Amino acid sequence: MQSILTETKTSRSQTGNSKKNTVDRRLKALNIAIKRNQYHQDALIEILHKAQESYGYLEPEILEYIARQLKLPLSRVYGVATFYHLFSLKPSGVHSCVVCLGTACYVKGGGKITSAIEEKLGIHAGETTSDNQVSLMTARCIGACGIAPAVVFDGNVTGKQDPETVLQQIKAWQSEAE
Repeated sequence: MQSILTETKTSRSQTGNSKKNTVDRRLKALNIAIKRNQYHQDALIEILHKAQESYGYLEPEILEYIARQLKLPLSRVYGVATFYHLFSLKPSGVHSCVVCLGTACYVKGGGKITSAIEEKLGIHAGETTSDNQVSLMTARCIGACGIAPAVVFDGNVTGKQDPETVLQQIKAWQSEAE
């Protein structure tokens, strides 16, 4: 937490450093969200959304800061951040692949899709490739049962997927990066 505040103070004194200014703007946006919600503990999810939108993921210092500002135990803030699949405690890759593992998707091959991706990329669900290009995630249900198995590529839901078509998309992403 101290590093966030230190960087903020530094950014005010060194206006030429764009990285420091970015940190300052992100913290400022988070503080605005907290104040707009009048420090209400019931606004925790909305504030976590704003933090993730600003920082890209929820790093431990940010969770501590939010807990302190809302006068909540860190365990509660951490519990909410880890309960909902839309929050991430790690930085994500350039591209994201979310495989639905809800009942319909799993029965129609969602598990096989996940296994194929894990084997191809050498990572497990919830991880990002070492080159930070692809993050693999799973979801319990994305509400697209009619087009099962569903996969979300960079926020776009696609249906009736199979391991081969999913791996083709990932290969296309990897080709872009080269």
